[in-house]
Amino acid sequence: MSKNVSWRKLVQKFRRLGFDGPYAGGRHLFMKRENIKVIIPNPHHNDISGHLVAEILKQAGIPNDIWDKI
Repeated sequence: MSKNVSWRKLVQKFRRLGFDGPYAGGRHLFMKRENIKVIIPNPHHNDISGHLVAEILKQAGIPNDIWDKI
């Protein structure tokens, strides 16, 4: 399972994976790469839980081992 991560670190890692954004989109922000659109949580003071990071990675089709290497 993924570790807790700050919002800034989440965005940095997605950018390294080729995603653009974050863009405003209704209630939540999103990042996109080609035809993949990933909803990300709004920035808060606390870290994003590992469970939510795992769900976002699943939505993006990114394996945990690639996420951990970045």
